[in-house]
Amino acid sequence: ELSNRMSTSVSASALAATSVRGSSSSERGYKIIDSHLHVWADEAESKTYPYADGQTPPLNLQNLASWTQLLNQMVNSGTDGALIVQPINHGFDHSYVAAAIAATPSIFKGMMLHDPSMSPDAAVARLEELLLLGFVGVRFNPYLWDSNDDRPMSEQNGGGLAVYRTCGQLNLPVGIMCFKGLDKHYSDIIRLIEASPETTLILDHFGFTNLNEIGDESFKLLLSLSKYPQVHVKISASFRITGSTGDPFPYKLVKTQRFDPLLQKFGADRLLFGTDFPFVLEQEGGYGGITQLVEGWASVLGEKERRALMGGTAERLFGKWGLFRLANIG
Repeated sequence: ELSNRMSTSVSASALAATSVRGSSSSERGYKIIDSHLHVWADEAESKTYPYADGQTPPLNLQNLASWTQLLNQMVNSGTDGALIVQPINHGFDHSYVAAAIAATPSIFKGMMLHDPSMSPDAAVARLEELLLLGFVGVRFNPYLWDSNDDRPMSEQNGGGLAVYRTCGQLNLPVGIMCFKGLDKHYSDIIRLIEASPETTLILDHFGFTNLNEIGDESFKLLLSLSKYPQVHVKISASFRITGSTGDPFPYKLVKTQRFDPLLQKFGADRLLFGTDFPFVLEQEGGYGGITQLVEGWASVLGEKERRALMGGTAERLFGKWGLFRLANIG
């Protein structure tokens, strides 16, 4: 039903292209899974899938981030599957992402966005509802918590903690976006980890540890989290952490000062490749360029590590692409 509401559909050529992607995966010996990206309705689709109040996408990207546009980028770069993180542009209305998953369930999975205004019972019920629609994880955006009373994600008797614990029981990862810096949320993250050690926690975009003095201190905190085996890091959005260095594509400083130490401390089986589509389209290299770049970083690794970084870790955490996620729970 959700997919029938889509105002666009996958073109015959795009579907034909996806049918041959397996050969490229076979040739390289591993899948490429994009573990971090967003899609939103284009201007025409927004009549059916409206944007949240005040969250109209940037005009230069508004019509470049539909799920069919994403599919074309994936086909062109040989990407086999994607985890769509619910965009703030649609708020807590997950119907657009759910429709994308329903239309191409072998290619797309979803990560829902937690609503901190919900009671614990309502928040858990919402999680269970979206799980049935192909969502396989939860995103915590700490800036959606009420800043007026400084409530933490780990608030006792709060919906966030209830959802975090439930995710541990259901084997669903929780991703955290520390947009203003890991240091601002480190204590809160430690409390979540200690409250539910069985929950897998993923930090987006190198933990937002910028290449500057403050970011270097935050990076030490990030490396310290490697002692918790349930903590993982997304190797995504390199362009977001260049800081004062202005490290341009191909992000040589990001590789040597962030990626290489993370690989050493966490290991490839706790790192996940991601593009941060559609924002990566504004950067040199675009979608295909960042995919090839991280593949290049992985090329010097052993086969097992390369497979893990580019897609194996994502499939271990979120389930195999091409299979219905519920079969992997329990």
